[in-house]
Amino acid sequence: MIELGLDSFGDVTTDAQGKALPMDQVLRDVVEQAVVADQAGIDFIGLGEHHRPDFAISAPEIVLATIAGRTNRIRLGTAVTVLSTNDPIRVFQQFSTLNALSNGRAEVIVGRGSFTESYPLFGYELEDYDTLFEEKLDIFAKLVREPALTWSGQTRPQLTNQVVYPPLGPQGLTTWVGVGGSPESVVRVVRQDLQLMLAIIGGDPRRFAPYIDLYHRAVAQLGRTTRPIGIHSPGFVAATDEEAIEAQWPHYQEMMGRIGRERGWQPATKAAYLNEVRHGSLYVGSPETVARKIAATVRDLKVQRFDLKYATGPMSHGALLTCLELYGEKVIPMVRDILNS
Repeated sequence: MIELGLDSFGDVTTDAQGKALPMDQVLRDVVEQAVVADQAGIDFIGLGEHHRPDFAISAPEIVLATIAGRTNRIRLGTAVTVLSTNDPIRVFQQFSTLNALSNGRAEVIVGRGSFTESYPLFGYELEDYDTLFEEKLDIFAKLVREPALTWSGQTRPQLTNQVVYPPLGPQGLTTWVGVGGSPESVVRVVRQDLQLMLAIIGGDPRRFAPYIDLYHRAVAQLGRTTRPIGIHSPGFVAATDEEAIEAQWPHYQEMMGRIGRERGWQPATKAAYLNEVRHGSLYVGSPETVARKIAATVRDLKVQRFDLKYATGPMSHGALLTCLELYGEKVIPMVRDILNS
């Protein structure tokens, strides 16, 4: 059965006057959003790690631990943990602890991240981008499978028969690798025998079908087990298509404009936004519209998990709560009905 989850970066939201809220309030609001998601029957919530003024979550494991104490069933993870600039042993300890405290509800999505602020912040060089991720992923993948770790490489002193505490329980730890769409990254996921999470944030999602085909070919060639594949895409749900589109647009324009100025992109236009809503990877609309679009993507790509990055930019806490309620109570049942028909 398809799993349907959520992702949040803790986008810094605004008050009724359009003024940015302090980050401490945003973090408390994210916890409340997770509680609503749990009550609405949503399968998973992932919190992204960032180190920027527009996103409040820099330590997702701490926020997830707070959520664990306030919820009962929703699974808890990251979207993503920037493994390249983290200590993989410390990340393992954080998630084995979270898994214990949440009665086995923890998952982790590791990746390189789409921003680079963590490299100078934690004393790493961007020229080591590939080596850092390759070696740290290797360490982490071994830790989730082996009771004692023996490892050597370039980025840290070698480890010999090292036991890391607390150990995982018999259920282990579901580990995904977030991939933006390079063939090498897909093959790396298969080589490490982990689960593939594709970040599809623009364009027709079906353009990622070759990466899914590559995953299955690599599984066969390397003799690995076929594991669930997931996708992550942005969206927003409101009562009607018009309400959702108009509510999301100014915040989408603001965030894409801010990031675009950093990266040299052209300014976001309303026409391009509407094209993404209608034909691309923005799941914005009424529950019926969003459900049909998710179901079509899931069916065409043959994936087992869809995570909605709910809202883009500084939308209000109240609007996000309504989105989550509609997603859990209306969109998810509709998606499952469509896929089962």
